[in-house]
Amino acid sequence: MKKRAFIKPVCLLAAALVVAGRAGAQLPQVQLPQLPQVPLPGVQVPGLPEATRAVDGTLRELTGARALRIDQLARQHRTELDRVQGELVVRAEVVAIDLTAAALQRALTEKFLLKRTQTLPELGVEISVLQTPEGWSASRGLKRLRKLDPEGTYDLNHVYLGSGDPNSKTGLAADPPAAPVVPALTGPTPTPSASRRVGLIDGGVDSAHQIFNGHKFERFGCDGKVVPNAHGTAVAAILLGHQSVDEIYAADVYCGQPAGGAVDAVAAAFAWLARERVAVINVSLVGPRNALLERVVKILVAHGFLVVAAVGNDGPAAPPLYPASYEGVIGVTAVDKNHRVLIEACRGQQVDFAAQGADLEAATVAPATYAPVRGTSYAAPVIASLLAELQAPDPADSQRVLARWTGSAHDLGKRGRDEVYGAGELGGTPSPMARKAAQETNK
Repeated sequence: MKKRAFIKPVCLLAAALVVAGRAGAQLPQVQLPQLPQVPLPGVQVPGLPEATRAVDGTLRELTGARALRIDQLARQHRTELDRVQGELVVRAEVVAIDLTAAALQRALTEKFLLKRTQTLPELGVEISVLQTPEGWSASRGLKRLRKLDPEGTYDLNHVYLGSGDPNSKTGLAADPPAAPVVPALTGPTPTPSASRRVGLIDGGVDSAHQIFNGHKFERFGCDGKVVPNAHGTAVAAILLGHQSVDEIYAADVYCGQPAGGAVDAVAAAFAWLARERVAVINVSLVGPRNALLERVVKILVAHGFLVVAAVGNDGPAAPPLYPASYEGVIGVTAVDKNHRVLIEACRGQQVDFAAQGADLEAATVAPATYAPVRGTSYAAPVIASLLAELQAPDPADSQRVLARWTGSAHDLGKRGRDEVYGAGELGGTPSPMARKAAQETNK
C-alpha cells in the first residue's frame, strides 16, 4: 500500500509537467504530502540491501560446501592428499591408461615407481598408477610423463566427492519418507529377469537400516567389508524409495580411507557393474574432468548403459562437473517441494532432468534414524530408479527408455528444454504451471 500511495502523486506531477511544457506555462511549486508510516505489528521487513546480503550469504555457503570439504580433507590428510587447481588429488600419484612397456621403462629410468596395475577386461582398459620421484608433486610428475610419452594418456588421480551431504547432526527417529571405436564387452551374459537392478557408485551402504529390510544388495570394494557411509546410505534409500528397484549393486569407492573416491577406484567400480550387466548406474559424485573417467564412461554409454549423475552444487555460474557433463551421461539437477531449482545447483547443457533433492529426509547410517538431505546427489537416484526398467545394456533399448521418460517430464522454467531444468521434472507431483502447459498441449 505504501508503494501505491507514493506512486500516484508522482505520476500526477509528471503528467502536469508534460501538459505545462506543451503550453509553455510556468508551474507553481507543488508540495507533495508526507506519506504516513504504516507499521506492521509483529513483522520485521528487512530492507533490500539486507535481504540481498542474506541471499548472497546463503548462496556462498551452499555453493562453497565442496570447496570447504576439499580444503578440510587436504589439511587433515596431508600425507595422502593434495590440491591441484582447487581439486582434490591423491598426493604424488599419476594415472596412466594402457601404458606401453617402453613408456614404463622411460618412467622407471626417471625415478618414477609403479605402485599398482589394474586390468579392466570388461572395458578394455589397463590402469597403471605411478608414484612421482621423491619430492615431486603430482602435477609436476604429470607434466614430465606427458613429455616423456607424448602419445600416451596420463592424468592425475582425482578424488570425487558426494554432491550434497546428509545433515548428520539432525538424526530423527521417524517413519521412512515415503562414435569412437569401442572395445567389445566381455564376460558371461546373465539370464534376463524381471528384477529391476540399479548400480550405485558411492560410499558404503548400511543395509542394516530398517528401510532396507527385504531388499537385496550385491557389493563391491573394501575387500568384502561393509564400511557404512552416510552419503551412500542416503542415496541408496532414495533409490528404493520409489519402490521400483528390487536390487542394488553397491560399489563402495571410499572404504573409510583418506584417498577414498579416487578415479582409479571409480573406474574399477564401473568395470564391475559392466561385468554384472547392470544397465542403469547412479553416480552422485562430482569432480573435475579426467582422462580415465572419460574413457570408461564413453565405453559404457556406447554399449547402451544408462549412467545417471548429479550435476553438482557449485552454483549456477560454476564450470561443468563430471561425470555428469560427459556426453551421453544423464545429468540431474535438484528442485525443492515447490518445483523450484535449488539455488546452489549447477546449470548448463549437462542438465537433462530435474527431480526433488530438498525438503525431504533419507536414511542415515544409524539404524532406524533419518536426517534431512539437500543437493543434486539426492535427485539423481530418483531418475535412476525410474530408468531401472532397462534390464540389460543395449543402445537401442536405452534410447527408447530415455525417450519415453523425456516425453513424460513435467516442463519447468522456460518452455521446452533449458539449462536449468533440462527436459523437466520426473518423479514428483507436477507443478500447477506444468499441469497447465500439459492441458494446453492436449487441447
